[in-house]
Amino acid sequence: MNIFSKLIKEVTHLSTIRLIVLFYFIAVMFSMSLLGIPFFHNPGHDMSFIDLLFTAVSAISVTGLTVVSTPDTFNFFGKIALTFVLQFGGIGIMTLGTFIWIVLGKKVGIRGRQLIQIDQNRSTLSGLVRLMLQILKIILLIELVGTVILTVHFLNYYDTWQEALLQGYFGAVSATTNAGFDITGASLVPFADDYFVQFVNITLLTLGAIGFPVLIEVQELLSGKKRNLNHKYTFSLFTKLTTITFFALILAGWLLILLMEQNGFLADKTWHEQIFYSLFQSVTTRNGGLATMDVNEFSTPTLIVICILMFIGASPSSVGGGIRTTTFAIMLMTIYNFAKGNTSIKVFDRELDQQDVLRSFIVITTASMLCMTAIIFLSYVEPFPIMEITFEVCSAFGTTGLSMGITPELSTLGKSVIIFLMFVGRIGIFSFLFLMRGSATKDLYHYPNEKVIIG
Repeated sequence: MNIFSKLIKEVTHLSTIRLIVLFYFIAVMFSMSLLGIPFFHNPGHDMSFIDLLFTAVSAISVTGLTVVSTPDTFNFFGKIALTFVLQFGGIGIMTLGTFIWIVLGKKVGIRGRQLIQIDQNRSTLSGLVRLMLQILKIILLIELVGTVILTVHFLNYYDTWQEALLQGYFGAVSATTNAGFDITGASLVPFADDYFVQFVNITLLTLGAIGFPVLIEVQELLSGKKRNLNHKYTFSLFTKLTTITFFALILAGWLLILLMEQNGFLADKTWHEQIFYSLFQSVTTRNGGLATMDVNEFSTPTLIVICILMFIGASPSSVGGGIRTTTFAIMLMTIYNFAKGNTSIKVFDRELDQQDVLRSFIVITTASMLCMTAIIFLSYVEPFPIMEITFEVCSAFGTTGLSMGITPELSTLGKSVIIFLMFVGRIGIFSFLFLMRGSATKDLYHYPNEKVIIG
């Protein structure tokens, strides 16, 4: 009892960031225990420790990279258990934790609000509990509508309504949480000619990756909240910036894939096939991981573009990873304004905080160094081409889940590197850096400033 009390005391004294990371670590351990139950496996499909850990981290981080075949490994109940883990990872530990706390009749104290604030990248403690409940309601509603639509449509593909429901439910959860897992055994390749299924998945992937604050503001606009007779509803700077960047990246990816594959994969395709193949692959790079074709058929320039898009990832406070869309947008605006000789960055009648600019470059630099180190290390220990390794690394860090097929063939050491990248991609670069951060100290003295040559 004394040891247990001491452990509880140590945990309660952890910093907010370290506590959140601990929660995600516990979630991974719980997922391993759940998915490792033999009752959830098909006969003859036992999982090794590293494969079980890989699957659990991939599910909690809603990445979708797999080292085992999901439909072959898990039975019906195992697939339901997997959707539970995807839900847990996609919606977020603090969101579900807040909901359970409220159901139990408890009040969320200042410590709990601080955890929510960090987990959702919020700048204030006000309204956080209401925010968590809004996120939960919106995501569950999106998944419910997606499940109904896909189930009804899948009745055309499957013999029983039970199988159609399972496929529709799993597909809706996997797309909305941007998990990228599938139980077809071939992602969305069987629906490469079904534009309705693709459109539904594009919608679900977008709603999951665009950011919870954006969805909440759109809901408030549609419901008439925060609107009065004298003033029209205005979106926040975050919503404007992340939405424009999000769709600009989709458009850029769509056009680049469409143009670069004219003499390649798309050469023998009809005009509508070209549009949907290129559009879907662009959308899924935002964090989806689902695919309507084998990405190995793309040319190297196209694969590099996809790597860049996966590295950027989804929007902040969403189900996705990567450096995030706003980080990328701030970097571009900073470079542009510096080239123009401007000392500040003004956008949508607002001026960006210099601290946010600094944070953006810290995120990009750290993420680049992390991924580059992983690529160099994997190139040394694994026998695969550099392009395939780079693709897998960017997919893991961006928690995307697209793969060129080498993940199951990685060594235990290689899988461990990918596991680490998926975990960092889920908790975020700043949480990763704050893990190593010591207590803030105040400088007692300063030396004279001296400039150095830059560039």
